[in-house]
Amino acid sequence: MTLDAAATGRCLDAIRARRPLIHNITNLVVTNSTANALLALGASPAMVEGADEVEEFAAISAALVVNLGTMSADRAAAMRLAVAAAQRAGVPWVLDPVAVGVMRYRSQLARDLLAHRPSAIRGNGSEIISLEGSADGMAHGVDSSTGSDEAIAAAQRLARATGAAVAVTGAVDYVTDGVRTVSIHNGDAMMTRVTGLGCTATAIVGACVAVEADRFAATVHGLAIAAVAGEIAAARSRGPGSLQLEIYDALYRLDAATLAQRVRLQG
Repeated sequence: MTLDAAATGRCLDAIRARRPLIHNITNLVVTNSTANALLALGASPAMVEGADEVEEFAAISAALVVNLGTMSADRAAAMRLAVAAAQRAGVPWVLDPVAVGVMRYRSQLARDLLAHRPSAIRGNGSEIISLEGSADGMAHGVDSSTGSDEAIAAAQRLARATGAAVAVTGAVDYVTDGVRTVSIHNGDAMMTRVTGLGCTATAIVGACVAVEADRFAATVHGLAIAAVAGEIAAARSRGPGSLQLEIYDALYRLDAATLAQRVRLQG
């Protein structure tokens, strides 16, 4: 398999051609922005979260995205039902372990969900180190006090233990399957001033795993698409407020030729 900017463009084209149905159980802060980003990209988002519906819906979706950002007992129960249904149906699913390592309840939930074999996991350095469990991640709220490069070894161990592609995002993004590791050198610092753009990246990874069987490649493609869109949006925006709107436009206008020109991968 060739993993390069051209392959990222082909993944984007596949999303546009297939319009995969992406089932999101996500946090209350980002529901609207996640749905709009997936629509702009060319996927079909659905924000089905009720425990009475998630099993049925997860099984008919092209991919499931589970985000732990806002937690409750009802939401946790729905997540457990959805990932079990996705696993039974062979539907790929993606875990975003928001603030794992900060609070015990969500940290245990995240570890329980790993038993259902996610295709991909995306978090910041603190979250990935905490989820892997061999050291403390020292998270501060949902932000990371650990650089993405400091979490590479933990990400590799987590990937080997779970079979998932594991992404650590930060100034440089890293993706590993426990054997292969690729770094992505795109994005813009202004993206850290808009809440939920990491959640957006996770949802885009969900769209990519829906159309790309190689979960490692799909995760690289998803993060590269999100980061390039952020780069383009930052160049056009005046600040964080306009950045979010510009990201929707950048995702909508993004094409394979632009990705081939801008994606910067190493590894």
